[in-house]
Amino acid sequence: MGKRSFLRQKSKRELIKNGLKISWIPKYPPSALAACSPFHPFCHGWSGPGPHCAMASYCTEEHSQPRSPSYHLFFKNVAGHYISPFHDIPLKVDSTYENLFNMVVEVPRWTNAKMEIATKEPLNPIKQDRKDGKLQYVANIFPHKGYIWNYGALPQTWEDPHRKDKSTDCCSKVLSCGEVIPVKILGILALIDQGETDWKIIAINVNDPEASKFHDIDDVKKYKPGYLEATLNWFRFYKVPEGKPENQFAFNAEFKNKAFALDVIKSTHECWKALLMKKCDGGAIKCTNVHISDSPFHCTQEEARSIVELVSSSPNQENNTEDQMWHFLGK
Repeated sequence: MGKRSFLRQKSKRELIKNGLKISWIPKYPPSALAACSPFHPFCHGWSGPGPHCAMASYCTEEHSQPRSPSYHLFFKNVAGHYISPFHDIPLKVDSTYENLFNMVVEVPRWTNAKMEIATKEPLNPIKQDRKDGKLQYVANIFPHKGYIWNYGALPQTWEDPHRKDKSTDCCSKVLSCGEVIPVKILGILALIDQGETDWKIIAINVNDPEASKFHDIDDVKKYKPGYLEATLNWFRFYKVPEGKPENQFAFNAEFKNKAFALDVIKSTHECWKALLMKKCDGGAIKCTNVHISDSPFHCTQEEARSIVELVSSSPNQENNTEDQMWHFLGK
């Protein structure tokens, strides 16, 4: 589960501009950092870096209504410039710290809509996944409601051929779609999805009150008994209500430790670099970015605005509702 995250210092500020809802997400000041989480894996706490880590601010801009096929959530930096959450948000919060990463929250805990960074669209906005024209929702696997963690992705990672590191955040706070939070990596799980490895990173938001307790995967077992078992069962069964078989795992479904996870993240970051420099075939992946000036996919802010305006001119579409059934599966 690796992905990049957003942290909020206070409540998210919102304003309406030209019919669009814009949400500014201020980062916690360095002295407030206490935990962290990754891009699509699961994250928990950070005991450093203290006052030496400067944080950036991002905002999100909604186009259309949530839970509609035309919904897009675009990202802006503190200067108000459109950016890609996939390519323009840095992987590391501070390069001087080995274990402090950004995580982009795609799916808040206890929600069902399958929100994801649209890797095949320019600027990679967050959208709801669709299949056969229908919006996708994750089923409720008893005793859980929707996703059991804040689920997101680590930016600037890519696992050839078509995957980024995904992460889950095990902090106590329910976050919002589009938040970027600093996380500390604790471990990783290797899910096998249609014959390919789909890494799920375990992490914690450094701002979580308990973050200082967590340094490696064994701390999750110690301080959150049953949490890893629930995570394993959730990933094993979550596609069964769709008529699909149970998911399988590598390493006998063993959660690997922090060191293993950091090696995977490093490898996927190198793959992302090759992707951005056109040194490998990314297929339909869109690498449009505004900050990587030496990338052949670099675009100007005027070009970025044109991409957003094109989406804004698209007509609204009908939405479909999620299934609120409970599914009783497993042992």
